[in-house]
Amino acid sequence: MRKTKHTMFVVAAVMYVAFSVYLYRHYFKGFDSLRLQDLFVVVAPLACLGCYVLSRRWVGGFAGSFLAGALYGFGPFALGLAKFHPTAGLLVAAIPWLFWPAVFGPKGRWRFLRVPFSVLPFLAIVLFFQLAAHFRLYPIPIQLKLHVADAVGLFAPLVAAKRQMTLAGFYHIPLAGLIVGFFVLIAARRIKIIAILAVPTILAFCHSMFAVSPIVWLAITMLCGSVVAGAGMQALICAGPADRKWILSACLVMGTLAIVTLLSATECFQTFAGLGSGYAVLFVHTAKMYILGAIATAILYFLVRAKLRVHALRLLVLCAPMALDIFFSARFVIDRILFI
Repeated sequence: MRKTKHTMFVVAAVMYVAFSVYLYRHYFKGFDSLRLQDLFVVVAPLACLGCYVLSRRWVGGFAGSFLAGALYGFGPFALGLAKFHPTAGLLVAAIPWLFWPAVFGPKGRWRFLRVPFSVLPFLAIVLFFQLAAHFRLYPIPIQLKLHVADAVGLFAPLVAAKRQMTLAGFYHIPLAGLIVGFFVLIAARRIKIIAILAVPTILAFCHSMFAVSPIVWLAITMLCGSVVAGAGMQALICAGPADRKWILSACLVMGTLAIVTLLSATECFQTFAGLGSGYAVLFVHTAKMYILGAIATAILYFLVRAKLRVHALRLLVLCAPMALDIFFSARFVIDRILFI
């Protein structure tokens, strides 16, 4: 069993590194002229692996944990930090590993120590910015925070990337896993995880405290959200007839978002002199992703309804669209951030 876990870890690491090299290959100037920006090739897989291992606490399958890691390390938020100082990416990559003591920490009568250990990532963020200020290093603007207008990034990350907005969200099809994951959280009454999701999100909207850039708190939200999406993905793969309502709910949300983005595309196409055509094309692409997600969840719904527990088929139906979404969306985001 342990050998299998180690093998899966190595497989995940190789795939994360390969994708990181693919994303950054156009910007690498060679080993003779290494730059701090080249840390991205290492930082992204480290972030992915940290989230991958962390998610194994709640996600039993490899596919769900692998998705969780990819969503965190190659998600819009993490890739969006590439426009700032490279040390900002290092901080985001370290956060999953800092949750280790709280997640895999003391057991038995010492279990209560996990509560103070869960504060460790928050303290690390404050300490990082205090040290950075001491050395006159400002990796992220101190006043950069989340605004209501940044909600566009939740549902249309490609449009937000083109507008150079804060990328606060996930990609399109993985939202299905996130929705189901939230249903699982609420049903299981996981109040602590919900609190860890809520607190940093609120802090991201607030003004700077302790010289910390408010937007950095969102990294903890993205980490928890990625794990929840991975758990939701695993729940979809293992869903039974009693779970049809959750699958149908995810399908309806995907369909609704597809309609909304198509309407937004129509509005942009009607802009004077075609000034909004660029955004319209992105909204159309976003709608295509949501339609693909709706089709995938609809197929899964009928598989579950027919009581067909073909594990490989469910994996193919869910993983293939999500992989395509992450592959093309991450490529677009990194190109917009680094200005290919």
